[in-house]
Amino acid sequence: MATNAAKSHTFSWQGTDKRGQKANGEINGTNLALVKAQLRKQGINPTKVKKKQTSLFSGAKKKKITAGDTTLFTRQMATMMKAGVPLVQSFDIVADGLENLSLKELILTIKNDVASGTNFATALRKHPRYFDDLFCNLVESGEQSGALETMLDRLATYKEKSETLKKKIKKAMTYPISVICVAIVVTGILLVKVVPTFEDLFKGFGAELPAFTQFVIGLSNTMQEWWLVALAALVAFAFAFKEAHLRSKKVHDATDRFVLKIPVIGDILVKSIYARFARTLSTTFAAGVPLVDALTSTAGAAANVVYTDAILRIREDVSTGMQLNFSMRNTGVFPNMMIQMTSIGEESGALDEMLDKAAEFYEEEVDNAVDNLTALMEPMIMVVLGVLIGGLIIAMYLPIFKMGSVV
Repeated sequence: MATNAAKSHTFSWQGTDKRGQKANGEINGTNLALVKAQLRKQGINPTKVKKKQTSLFSGAKKKKITAGDTTLFTRQMATMMKAGVPLVQSFDIVADGLENLSLKELILTIKNDVASGTNFATALRKHPRYFDDLFCNLVESGEQSGALETMLDRLATYKEKSETLKKKIKKAMTYPISVICVAIVVTGILLVKVVPTFEDLFKGFGAELPAFTQFVIGLSNTMQEWWLVALAALVAFAFAFKEAHLRSKKVHDATDRFVLKIPVIGDILVKSIYARFARTLSTTFAAGVPLVDALTSTAGAAANVVYTDAILRIREDVSTGMQLNFSMRNTGVFPNMMIQMTSIGEESGALDEMLDKAAEFYEEEVDNAVDNLTALMEPMIMVVLGVLIGGLIIAMYLPIFKMGSVV
């Protein structure tokens, strides 16, 4: 079990340099002794060092560290190391340009571990919340092969592509959900606030109301009486489902299988899994990771039980000597085009390149599918809102029209 890393602080210092001239500045470190030692290594003779007081409102700049933040960190580290900047110094340069104090503290904590003799991959493994096994394994592979800068560049590209794909999927899922929510809210407001006004008006007619109008008024009365209970039940159901999804493998697996069957959305999710499979396997295999180990990492990145199980079956087949493309075909969940590209890659000895091309193809497919869904949803929004709101309006004005025809 890893121990918690010491928190980094900012220290202000005054002293003299190697030529005896006065100098001052700021430096990050975990404690006073380490800061003084670090200054002496840089040729500074510190005369006064003290911890810098944080502002009362400095915590306002602390933000949650997102996957986008770690992607940016990886790209910047790759750029620094490609430029020939030493690893430890790269941490300082990257951290100095950050506005997110939480990310800055994380990077400086990793830097202090590396500066004390810990290798980069081990320092990253102390923070599994931000750096998964795939990330750490690839960094470790880069360190062992002496090509860390190349590996960081590949990792940065991989994470950038993955984040772009996630944003596209989020866009595809958010749009229809937001439409449904807006439709429910608008309908609820009309039933609770507008329909009762017409109901009071209809009481003075002395005639039987049309069946459709009676249905809407009855629905309005039910909503007025039970809306709070319905809202509480909806919130309770959402909370219970979220907990069950997190804690119950059966519920989690059933949800994964269900979402793949949703029209349009399911197709986008499947294509995104193809892209993620090809991208992850290409990146790990190109890094020199053995195919069986690469498939283990790829299974974890699939993010859907149907394909995770399929990839694990492929790993078992490959470990017994079966070709990758043949095993993929046996699962019955991968498309022929990807299987053929994998077969060509295996025969030509360029598996990573062919998988990379497959990833680019399916990423473009996802992009086009999301654009088509967005274009399709615009008229659907008009239809859904028109039917709901128009239906309520017709139900309220139908008695008035009926009276006019009688007169």
